[in-house]
Amino acid sequence: MSTLPFDDEGARRIQRVYSTPDVAGQREQVLALLRPARGEHVLDVGSGPGFLAAAIADAVGPDGAVRGLDPSPAMNAVAAAHCADRPWVAVEEGGAEALPYPDGHFDAVVSTQVYEYVPDVLGALVEARRVLRPGGRIVVLDTDWESVVWHAADRDLQRRVLDAWEEHLVHPRLPRVLPGLMERAGFDVVERVLIPLFNPVHDDDTYSVRTIEVIGDFVTGRRGLTEHDVARWADDLHSRGTDYLFSVNRYCFVGVAPG
Repeated sequence: MSTLPFDDEGARRIQRVYSTPDVAGQREQVLALLRPARGEHVLDVGSGPGFLAAAIADAVGPDGAVRGLDPSPAMNAVAAAHCADRPWVAVEEGGAEALPYPDGHFDAVVSTQVYEYVPDVLGALVEARRVLRPGGRIVVLDTDWESVVWHAADRDLQRRVLDAWEEHLVHPRLPRVLPGLMERAGFDVVERVLIPLFNPVHDDDTYSVRTIEVIGDFVTGRRGLTEHDVARWADDLHSRGTDYLFSVNRYCFVGVAPG
C-alpha cells in the first residue's frame, strides 16, 4: 500500500474534488445522518479540506465546538483557512488510531473516507467510542471500490487502472465488515445507508472527472501501466461526452454509544 501525496498540490486537488456538487450532496446526506444540534461538541476524524467541519460548525453554532483532526499539515492549512470565520472550529494534526482528546469529550464523531486508509480500523473505532459521551453517536462513511462502474472502451485497461488505484488503500472493501467492527468497538449500529455517486455524463465539475488526473498520476508505473497506457485511458474517458457513465457506492453507518 502506498498513500496519496497530501502535500500542497495534493491538498488543492482534494479540495477541488470535494467542492463538486455530487460530493457536496454526499456531505449533506452525512450531515443529515449526524444531526448536529446547537451547542454540541463534534469531532471530524480525517477532516480533509474542512468542508464538513464548517457545515457542522454552522449547525452547532458558537455555543458548540468542532474539532477537525487530520494527519496532513497541508490539508489542515486548507481546512483552517476554510473555517477561519468560525472561531469555534479548531483544526488539529493527528490520526484516527490515537485521538488526542479525553474520555467522553464529544457528543458526536464523524469520519468520511478515512477508515479505509487506517491499518487498525477496530482500534480506531475503539478510540472513537472512548471520546464519546454515553449516548453519543458516530457516523462513518467509506467506499467499496469494487462497486465502481466506469464506461471505458478498453475494459482490460480499465480494470488494470482500478486495480492499481486500490494500492493507495488499506481496506478497499471496508464497508462489507464495517458494521461488525463498529459493534465490536462497542457501538449499537442503528442506521445503514447507501450513498451512491452517479455521473451520467462527462462534466468537468463532477467527482469522477476531477478524479481522473488524481488516479492517473498515482497508477502510472504500477501494475505495468506506462504513461502511454494511462493517457490512453484518460483520453478515452474525456472523449465520451453523453456516452460517459460513472458510479460508485459509498456506505454510511450510524452508531450509538450505549450508556
